[in-house]
Amino acid sequence: MSVVVVGAGLSGIACATELVAAGVPVRVLDRADHVGGRMATCTVDGRAVDTGAAYFTVRDPEFAQVVGRWRTAGLARPWTVELTVLGGVRPGRSPGPVRWAAPRGLRSLVEHLARDVPVELGRTVRHVGPGPTVDGRPADTVVLAMPDPQAARILDHATEAYAAVRGRPWRPVLTVVAGFAERTWPQLPAAFVNGHPVVSLVADDGNRRGDAAPVLVAHSTAEVARRHESDPDAGIPEVVEAVGELLDVRGAPVWTRAYRWRSAAPERDRDVPFLLGSDGVALAGDGWGSSRIETAWRSGTLLGRELARRHASP
Repeated sequence: MSVVVVGAGLSGIACATELVAAGVPVRVLDRADHVGGRMATCTVDGRAVDTGAAYFTVRDPEFAQVVGRWRTAGLARPWTVELTVLGGVRPGRSPGPVRWAAPRGLRSLVEHLARDVPVELGRTVRHVGPGPTVDGRPADTVVLAMPDPQAARILDHATEAYAAVRGRPWRPVLTVVAGFAERTWPQLPAAFVNGHPVVSLVADDGNRRGDAAPVLVAHSTAEVARRHESDPDAGIPEVVEAVGELLDVRGAPVWTRAYRWRSAAPERDRDVPFLLGSDGVALAGDGWGSSRIETAWRSGTLLGRELARRHASP
């Protein structure tokens, strides 16, 4: 059995990790120049900033073991058990499970998991067809580890996977990062923003990273992201102004950056962890369950184990 995984985010790397451990030949292809997917980290003003997911939580005992290894390696740390809630009819606090952060950025966690995985970066896949095939080349199984709208663009309409992703709506997000000369906002790890027309979440990145840098990261509403889809930078003033009003920030930012996510999260959850079609095309990712980093890991891991089991069967 040979497996091609398209997508080097957490779910794709988790799937490939299981296959490598089982001795199944696997290749991971990704169009980007780095692994990580929506666990995205960029370097701005000499430091890492998370521009995709804001944090992650841990419920699954096996995922907790993975997180424990990340923590031992100095890559993950417990961040906060409580987030602020702004706006709406009930502003206050949102208690919950421990939210985890990554001092070097969330992408470093995927890079750590991918150490023994054969990944080909800068590799754009244009068509996955029956057979299955990847750009006309055969494989025993092809795994698409990506958001549904991205998968739909490259899947042949004759595949079972296309029927599963066709027309499934996902929410876009515009992430705006703003660096200031000094910290002038109230102490908070991050805040959910209810009912606001511009901002849905804002995180104190200096608090999240643990270096106290005066950097805020805001996630827009889907409406704002759609409005600025063709020009993300045009949305920066609107988001910065909203954050300034929400947190009573004094002074303008020294620098800003905008990052567009056309498919940030699905509108609806699924109740199965992956799809493995009879035609050899499979789907995995955080769209298979509730949209969390842990879901992406679990989806890829369980699919990888199922493929390994089939490989071992006579």
